[in-house]
Amino acid sequence: MNAGLILLIVLIAIIGYFIAIYNGFVSLNARIESSLSDIDVLLKKRYNLIPALIETVKGYKDYESSTLQKVVEARQMGLNAKSVEDKAKANSMLSSALKGFFALAESYPELKANQNFLELQKELSQIEEQIANSRRYYNAVVRDYNAKIDSFPDLIIAKKFNFNKKDYFELDENEKSQVNQMPKIDFS
Repeated sequence: MNAGLILLIVLIAIIGYFIAIYNGFVSLNARIESSLSDIDVLLKKRYNLIPALIETVKGYKDYESSTLQKVVEARQMGLNAKSVEDKAKANSMLSSALKGFFALAESYPELKANQNFLELQKELSQIEEQIANSRRYYNAVVRDYNAKIDSFPDLIIAKKFNFNKKDYFELDENEKSQVNQMPKIDFS
């Protein structure tokens, strides 16, 4: 083989390698967008359940209006959120408001016996689990994407074609501290 042909083969291999790196970024970016879309669908589904939940509880006139107001405000914040960071904050705020909402509901035996309330509570719980799973998947894809941006020679393609790091869909500090807390059990 002559040197020109070998050089051409090496050049084609290098170009092919860089094309594969570029396509890897495109693929990961599409997975990030798709998984974020999945989270958005679940969040919207949860936000759409809130009015039905509030209507169910409004029948109990002694129920604390401040608790309902926190849920409504958190829902609105979530509906208005645009960035991943804003969505994560709104998600955390709504989760916290719903925890307080359901904790307070424990004080109302007639509300706890309401079949509509129980169904809504169950559905919200299932959606919360789906959101957590979707968030884990999204964060795993973002981790892979961000690691690829920092890896050599991938970082050359990332800089050349403006592939920038993505934000994680993180728990807020309040949620992180709740995850790490062990429940207190009293056997006395």
